[in-house]
Amino acid sequence: MKRKLIFIVILLFALTSTARIQAQVDIDSTEIQWTVPELFDFHEVIYQIWHEAYPAKDVEKLKSFVPEIKAHIEKINNAKLPGIVKDKEAKWKEGLQKLNNTAEEYYKATEISDPQVLLDAAEKLHADFEMMVRIIKPLTKEIDEYHKVLYVIYHKIIPENRLTELEPLIDELITRGEAILNAKLPKKIESKKDEFLAAVKELIDATKAVKSTIQSTDDPTKIKDAVEVMHTKYQKLENLFD
Repeated sequence: MKRKLIFIVILLFALTSTARIQAQVDIDSTEIQWTVPELFDFHEVIYQIWHEAYPAKDVEKLKSFVPEIKAHIEKINNAKLPGIVKDKEAKWKEGLQKLNNTAEEYYKATEISDPQVLLDAAEKLHADFEMMVRIIKPLTKEIDEYHKVLYVIYHKIIPENRLTELEPLIDELITRGEAILNAKLPKKIESKKDEFLAAVKELIDATKAVKSTIQSTDDPTKIKDAVEVMHTKYQKLENLFD
């Protein structure tokens, strides 16, 4: 139940954040949600496998999930990534191949008399599902909030030369960038906190530089160059812990 609630909270947070961006810029809400519904729907089966059948070593129950796993894997294979995580498509495809291979191992394990083989396959399927979530999940919710606005700027405002709409969005980015400094870091990166904070400060400085550029010139090339630097600093932050 606890894990189900966590997934619900994640989805609600994503939808609330998306609504705020939509109020500022006309954009399809699905573009700036990092969630992939087909993957998250699979969690219902994974939950039953990992938290119910696996700990009980209920081999017959584990075998019974095969049709559901096959149906969900097919949907995930056909899922389209939202625009905001398109840059992770290569990693997604790599992870998807692993997930498919593991699912095939699971199916074969149901035909083997040794129950441990199936238990091991169930454990691996759970791990690969979690890996798929990590591929698209932002490092922190604050980074996700920043990225939603940056996505609109970099993929909508700049390409469409809507530069008069830029300044209020940059103000929003500065606020969201500063919020990242106070973010609670996942345990896996606590050892690199100083490196993380340095990258965040570079990102904030680059974001403020965009505002300064907007206020000092009408030259679209200079403004776009400043946005490009800001985007590069964001990528540096996001890729820091890959």
